[in-house]
Amino acid sequence: MCGIIGVVGKTSVQERLIASLKRLEYRGYDSAGIAGFVDGKVERRRAKGKIRALEDVLADQPLNATVGIGHTRWATHGAPSAPNAHPHTQGRVTLVHNGIIENYAELRERLRAQGRTFESETDTEVIAALLDSELAGGAEPLAALKATLDQLVGAYALGVLVDGFPSLIMGARRGSPLVVGYGDGEMFIGSDALAVGPFTSRVCYLDEGDYVAIDHDGARIFDQAGKPAKRAIRTVPASAALVEKGNYRHFMEKEIHDQPEGCQHTITAYVDTLNARTAIPGGVDFASLARIQIVACGTSYIAGMLGKYMIEQLADLPVDVEIASEFRYRQPALQSDSLVVAMSQSGETADTLAALRYCQAKGMRSAAVVNAQESTMAREVDVVWPIHCGPEIGVASTKAFTAQICVLTAVAVAAARARGKIDEAEEQRLVRVLLEAPRLVAESIKLEDAVQRVATEVAKARDVLYLGRGPMFPLSLEGALKLKEISYIHAEGYAAGELKHGPIALVDDKTPIVILAPFDSYFEKSASNMNEVMARGGQVIFITDADGEKHAPKGARVVVTAPRCDPLIAPLVYSPPIQLLAYHVAVQKGADVDQPRNLAKSVTVE
Repeated sequence: MCGIIGVVGKTSVQERLIASLKRLEYRGYDSAGIAGFVDGKVERRRAKGKIRALEDVLADQPLNATVGIGHTRWATHGAPSAPNAHPHTQGRVTLVHNGIIENYAELRERLRAQGRTFESETDTEVIAALLDSELAGGAEPLAALKATLDQLVGAYALGVLVDGFPSLIMGARRGSPLVVGYGDGEMFIGSDALAVGPFTSRVCYLDEGDYVAIDHDGARIFDQAGKPAKRAIRTVPASAALVEKGNYRHFMEKEIHDQPEGCQHTITAYVDTLNARTAIPGGVDFASLARIQIVACGTSYIAGMLGKYMIEQLADLPVDVEIASEFRYRQPALQSDSLVVAMSQSGETADTLAALRYCQAKGMRSAAVVNAQESTMAREVDVVWPIHCGPEIGVASTKAFTAQICVLTAVAVAAARARGKIDEAEEQRLVRVLLEAPRLVAESIKLEDAVQRVATEVAKARDVLYLGRGPMFPLSLEGALKLKEISYIHAEGYAAGELKHGPIALVDDKTPIVILAPFDSYFEKSASNMNEVMARGGQVIFITDADGEKHAPKGARVVVTAPRCDPLIAPLVYSPPIQLLAYHVAVQKGADVDQPRNLAKSVTVE
């Protein structure tokens, strides 16, 4: 979750770039750099480590620029190092980048064949080389940027300088946020309102696929099709910028839309993107484990259930998942050659902490999947697996849930490789699939308009059923939990195969039935359940992909078509629609979305 800042200023921007990067430190980083126009040419200053290392470089080599960009880098492609630090330069182009370019290897080889050389291991340098190639072909900067963006597959936010245009900064976003700040004869771009907060309170939030050119005269914004676009300018007090909702009505809505970037940040902490291998911190010997015991509550418990499906299927390693509040009281039989994994966003959940300590007392090694790295849970375990998704304000967890799934998916692939259940080639394939998740999650969020129309009908219901098979069963539990948490409608999730064992008695023409069914090995059976429901008057909301839509039985009230994806990342791709459905139902019912009644963000008592 790298940080980006760009300043078109009237005076030296060095201090402002550094000040802004310090405000972005909360996003996590391992190197930093700035660049700007000095006597009409772009110069860079970069350093590995914290911003103070960059300040040491600047003490010896100041950057006397009035237009510049800055970046804090979280290593994805290539290890933390000065050569891999941003900004990156190719020819006339210098840029900073937040995101993952999935097709960078293919683009890199094509550019090498054209005679390009690269000084870094990053995917970012490929973007700079592409853009410089377009400029060399005679394109103007904005046209060259558009042509470059059209060739990229993945998620990104960009800040760009071009030699010969000393008053211009270009930016673009897809899957990662970018804001534009408006000053008095000065302009700014940044990763969020916090980045530009010290300089201006007037900002606009770029829409997905937008790109922009800023100079002393203002901003020119274009949509994904290249057409001029207007985006509303808002006033954001600097003191509120850290917890600013942007264009969103509620934090929950914002955090749903944050998930592509959150997933990107999490995934790249657990894989070596350059070599497409897993890189799980903590040195757990998965080959020697007899089993894994996951303990958690609420949404974290459901994420643990999804982890069980993946770890058992890929690694052939038994996994037990239990509700922490029940676990220790039933005096479970435990093995010391097992690993207990405590899952809690806050790291302070009382029941989960008690269950963790119970397992540790039995001699089990321990790990924690947490968002708060300084929490009690993180301090007490042998291994910490942070989820790296950033602060989550809404009580109903969204981006923390998908970040937990990202961690467990990477763990499943690593365990499978360590136990000899997959070879190196399959590990690399699965890692590449996982790296597709941020882009596909962003595509899934684009279903919001369709989901909002569904919500109008669901908001009228007293009861809602969610059905799924395989990994979609835990996700159906999560969908039901979200709906009842924030809309106060009674909802239940079931394994679709259990339908005829009782829940089918609840089906009538007033009960919406949400069926989660990607076109996978479970699809035929899920379609059969859909027929059973419709035969009894059930109002089916079918969430599937394009292939599933083609093969689905006729008669669903609504079909929501999610992006095609590998089964490995289907739980990630199908999470936004169920979150958005709960969100829009709650909004239509006038509920307090971010602070639902009777609930707290962190449950620190039993």
